[in-house]
Amino acid sequence: MTTSTGARPYAALNPALIRSSLAVVERRADALTKYFYAHLFKHNPGLRAMFPERMEEQRDRLFAALTTAILNLEDTDALVGHLRTLGFDHRKFGARTEHYPAVGRSLIATLKFFSGSAWTPRTEAAWRAAYELISKIMIAGAESVPESEPAWWNAEVLRHERRAEGIAVLTVRPDRPYPFVPGQYATLTAPEVPQVWRPYSIANAPRADGTLDFHIRRVEGGLLSGALVDEVAPGGAVRLGPPLGTTTLPKAPQGELLFVAGGTGWAQIKALIEEFAVRRGSATATVLIGARTEDDVYDRGVLELLGGAHPWLRLAGALPARDRPDADATLLRELTRYATAQSLRHAPAEWPHVYVSGPPAMVDTVETQLAMLHRVPPDRVHHDPLARHDTGERPETAAEWFLMKRQVPWIRPRP
Repeated sequence: MTTSTGARPYAALNPALIRSSLAVVERRADALTKYFYAHLFKHNPGLRAMFPERMEEQRDRLFAALTTAILNLEDTDALVGHLRTLGFDHRKFGARTEHYPAVGRSLIATLKFFSGSAWTPRTEAAWRAAYELISKIMIAGAESVPESEPAWWNAEVLRHERRAEGIAVLTVRPDRPYPFVPGQYATLTAPEVPQVWRPYSIANAPRADGTLDFHIRRVEGGLLSGALVDEVAPGGAVRLGPPLGTTTLPKAPQGELLFVAGGTGWAQIKALIEEFAVRRGSATATVLIGARTEDDVYDRGVLELLGGAHPWLRLAGALPARDRPDADATLLRELTRYATAQSLRHAPAEWPHVYVSGPPAMVDTVETQLAMLHRVPPDRVHHDPLARHDTGERPETAAEWFLMKRQVPWIRPRP
């Protein structure tokens, strides 16, 4: 196997053997990850400060990241793309080249401990080759960044507006110019919950004063979202990771675009519309917004202002009935009405580009309906990887672990 990093083929690398080895220990994933971090911190105590105080979710992330890499060992393009982004993003934690061997030693020690008699010299050689490959690609991703690009930006909180119960809009000013494209995300952390990072859409196009808006919904049990909604105040601080994400507009939009938003997914759509207003030429747009309650339309004033100020922008299904809101039915009805009209005018390959942002279930529904009922090609529908909250359930069998397609949703692709 050869990668874009110039790595030589790895003679000992055996993806099938590695997958079968991981299947031996996958039912003990919780214990395995606890042991891994205990081993890592015992032998490298200086690394503890790079991780959050509460490690429950971090332990799950390790296993998800590990299995994602293992599942892609035979798919060079997917492996390199995923791991280069992972290495690039890990700079914000303070990860350096010299840290990777320590992680590898703890990984091998952990797998050997939990594998028992199933661990053989051939198995160990395969894992060492796999980790050498993984770490080289991640290091290459980190080193591909110009030295002038920061690993993170410190930002002052200028405004904190409570728009609804559990929803806040933060305006922050980074300490250096933040070079993002509308539609991208930033990962955030705050001093109240150090080293807990989460991705949030930037809710505006670039401004002359460099400020950024973020729309935050408090998630039940969410450490960072709770702090950002309930604790952070003007004068406080947050830290931003580098911009990520590829759900951005073409340089010269043409025809008509469809934007579909739900909940705080409106933040990403709002930034795209601001950019579209500047670059649209003669193009037009339709916006569909689903909302289950009045609180979900927390930016109602901006919506009404946009609809009144721009004749090229059509709003549909945006404001649910106050007495009987039915977001799902309203959104799907408007989507069907729009899609039916477009299908009469366009062949599937000429369909308008669609940008979708919101809860994963909503994005799935929109994408499925467009594909199945209206034959809209997948390359016409744009959204970021779906970040699903862990339900606490795990696959029951080794086959399910490795046949189930899993993502690492907190990592966003670079443009």
